[in-house]
Amino acid sequence: MSGHLLQYLCPPAPEPTRDPGSGPRRLTFLGTAGFVVEIPGRTLVLDPYLSRPGLLATAFTRLASNEALLSEVIPVADDVLCGHSHHDHALDAPALCRLTGARLIGSRATLNLGRAAGLPESQLVLADGPVPCGPCTATPIRSLHGKAVLGRVPLPGDIPVPPPWPPRVWELRHGDVYLWHLDLAGVSVLHVDSADFHADDLRAFVGDRPVDVLCLCAVGREYRRDYTREIVGIARPRVVVPCHWDDFTLPWGTPARQLPGVDVASFQSEIRAAGSEPVVLGLGQSWRF
Repeated sequence: MSGHLLQYLCPPAPEPTRDPGSGPRRLTFLGTAGFVVEIPGRTLVLDPYLSRPGLLATAFTRLASNEALLSEVIPVADDVLCGHSHHDHALDAPALCRLTGARLIGSRATLNLGRAAGLPESQLVLADGPVPCGPCTATPIRSLHGKAVLGRVPLPGDIPVPPPWPPRVWELRHGDVYLWHLDLAGVSVLHVDSADFHADDLRAFVGDRPVDVLCLCAVGREYRRDYTREIVGIARPRVVVPCHWDDFTLPWGTPARQLPGVDVASFQSEIRAAGSEPVVLGLGQSWRF
């Protein structure tokens, strides 16, 4: 593939935010929909996916986690939360929990990945209501997977029993899909890892408590009418951090590129038009708030 065609299909990464902030809470973008959220005394990880075996390996081989890389990039974790169970959201979660002793929190499908990878039941927490996480509370909000591939939901369905491990990509169905709301001792983060949602459920949850930081999926948003305007209008965040914009078939540590069809500059314009301020983070970049 020529360099010009690659540039067209996967445009260069957007310019990251320059100001790292100065607050006591730190948000680090891991790429795809992954984040590390740190407050004094607690580290929460959302949708970690660093192993990135590449397009051909993903399609034709079993998917193993790069444990050395996970240990290097995320040496500490207390809780690992997954919004759904596709490989680019949940593959690395069991290994990270085993390496750090963190709890794996998610749907029955996600917990079956933990069981397949050998995690003990003591580290598995079902997302069926608010989950205390030290001084924080993590609450799952029922959601939908976006129609991210040619207007269709990729790999729909559940994971009713632990799959073979390491798994094939098609064995990792999305299962139940959640938004995660994190109450960080009075400051809130809402994590949206796929570009769809139940507006009524989100509206009922948010009520008169606007979200401080919204981590918002970029890919596939064109298939949900008024996606950005509606979800920003409901959540009313002070800041929106775009996620799931980078090409996750490229290895961690290589220069990031946007996924085909994703234009973060346009996404930032949509966010501003909806009444919030975008903060774009590069892979591995942190922002304090």
